Amino acid sequence: MIPVFEPIIEEDEIAAVVDALRKGEISGSFGQYIPNFEQAFADYCGVKYGIAVTSGSTALHIAVTAAGVGEGDEVLVSASTNIATALAVIHNNAIPVPIDSEPLTWNLDLDLIESLITPKTKAIIPVHLYGHPVDMDRLMQIAEKYHLIVIEDAAEAHGATCRGKVIGSFGDMSCFSFYANKLITTGEGGMILTDNKEYADKLKLLRNLAFTQPRFWHEEAGFNFRMTGYQAAMGLVQVGKLDRIIADKIKMARLYDKYLAGIKGLQLPYTADWATNVYWMYGIVLNADFGISRDELVQKLRSAGIDTRTFFCPMNIQPCLQKRKGFRQISCPVAENIWENGLYLPSSTHLTEEQIRFVADEIRKLGRN
Repeated sequence: MIPVFEPIIEEDEIAAVVDALRKGEISGSFGQYIPNFEQAFADYCGVKYGIAVTSGSTALHIAVTAAGVGEGDEVLVSASTNIATALAVIHNNAIPVPIDSEPLTWNLDLDLIESLITPKTKAIIPVHLYGHPVDMDRLMQIAEKYHLIVIEDAAEAHGATCRGKVIGSFGDMSCFSFYANKLITTGEGGMILTDNKEYADKLKLLRNLAFTQPRFWHEEAGFNFRMTGYQAAMGLVQVGKLDRIIADKIKMARLYDKYLAGIKGLQLPYTADWATNVYWMYGIVLNADFGISRDELVQKLRSAGIDTRTFFCPMNIQPCLQKRKGFRQISCPVAENIWENGLYLPSSTHLTEEQIRFVADEIRKLGRN
């Protein structure tokens, strides 16, 4: 079976983890690997402060908390995203408002944002989906006009750029995941980046149970969202490989583009001329001209030894969100279409050209050509 993704863990990652263990950097409360990893990743993205946490989900959760979002507030979110984006909002007792996707990049449709803003709208979380950045220049103009806090969900787009500027450096805060299938990994783990010292101090306080002085006196309700030292040791090595990983991802995508070209009923990933797409996953969307349904294609590819995943179920039809008091029923036809007809293909950086051609040949055989 060709898996959807396999991380590459090399000897230098292993050596760094062992070194952290030998130094006793086990918890997230002391040692040098955590601050060194935070600074290295912040420097890579061109941001002042990095705050390492346990996952991309907890990064989003704590960022929304630090932004002061609370009960009765609305937060605009990309409709097509992992549920973690919306969970960060509802776990802060606020209301997520889904924004439909646009049909080329599958990111949130910037033309729809202003029509969804109400007096309750406090923030917006744009998701850089599958490695293609949102047009953050335009989004920041809208956010400034309406005084919205911007929290970038960059879990899938480490190193992607918008007009030459690395994503994660545009919003008030940005959140990254280092889960096993992300461009760089610490196994589990995440980070929030910000240029705002007040947010950075607040995030550091909240991730560590909001300990103050005296130690067991808590002015705020914090979280235990600390990353471990040995995870940070692994992450520090991985940051040094990010440019190589991005180059390998782009090479993979170009090979898929080559071998999937000309297949009827198949939409391939798009890259805007102002963007660097880092292709976290190589996604495709089927239409009626392809000849069989997405689900049939998934089953037949699996029988041929090729693993895939569907696109995300959009936020406007998620049962756990629809149950929430105040949730607005918003039509998101593009997000629903790519959920029903989209899938992503094996996207490991070490895929061979032969494997990519095999995947493409199987898809070509199954389509109506």
